[in-house]
Amino acid sequence: MSGPDVSAFNLLSADEAQGLLRTCLDVPRWVAEVEGGRPYAGWAALREAAEQSAARLTEAELEAALTRHPRIGERAGADHDAEHSEREQAGVDPADRDAASRLAAGNAAYENRFDRVFLIRAAGRSADEILGELERRLDNDDGTERDETVRQLSEIAVLRLEGTV
Repeated sequence: MSGPDVSAFNLLSADEAQGLLRTCLDVPRWVAEVEGGRPYAGWAALREAAEQSAARLTEAELEAALTRHPRIGERAGADHDAEHSEREQAGVDPADRDAASRLAAGNAAYENRFDRVFLIRAAGRSADEILGELERRLDNDDGTERDETVRQLSEIAVLRLEGTV
């Protein structure tokens, strides 16, 4: 798959490109690196730059990025990227009380265990799939879970970027 045409993204002003990128992953270093890599020859080059930059998140960057994501199963608030989050969590039916209860309990257990919000690329996943991953990841050690969280943030950022360019 060739991916989206990035020519319009390449032509944006620096401020416009940075604004678009902040909605994908609100980490100033990541935004600057991806914007600064323009012009991109195509989607593959843009995607690779976004993935490589996201893979190097510091603890402070990870913490800041996570504040932009609501808990799985909860409505996005003013501090979250609501439009993206609602679309990405479409597979989680808020009317399913059993799933909502299990997600709330899982989120609480995760936050107690790792002291941060559980993050997963929810797009394309059902509540049961998300719950299965949450339960699996509760058994991770801290380093493994940090790596998984960074990978999930990268996947989310690339999906958002693909949808906006």
